[in-house]
Amino acid sequence: MTDKQDILKVLAGVIESRKGGDTQKSYVASLFSKGRKKIAQKVGEEAVELCIAAAHNDHEEAISESADLLFHMMVLWSDMGIKAEDVYGELAAREGLSGIEEKKARGEFSDGL
Repeated sequence: MTDKQDILKVLAGVIESRKGGDTQKSYVASLFSKGRKKIAQKVGEEAVELCIAAAHNDHEEAISESADLLFHMMVLWSDMGIKAEDVYGELAAREGLSGIEEKKARGEFSDGL
């Protein structure tokens, strides 16, 4: 069994290995074959399902939907040539910044959130 700390790295490798794979045998290959718009749609669906679980205060469902969302985000990243390390780097660059100050720097802050 994979160590919990390594699961994202292992999952990223599995996702990459499914590109161009048999769409009858691999869900990931079937997602890739449907294109980026369909993959992005799945990410959106999973995000909404997570929000619904949170709104209903359903802890277990929120965990399950979080895993689904992360998985589908990783498929989208792979399709776009984004590595998890790219995202980690962006998060590290934001470390120590106030969320409000970071959003102001990008021109995205409003008092109404």
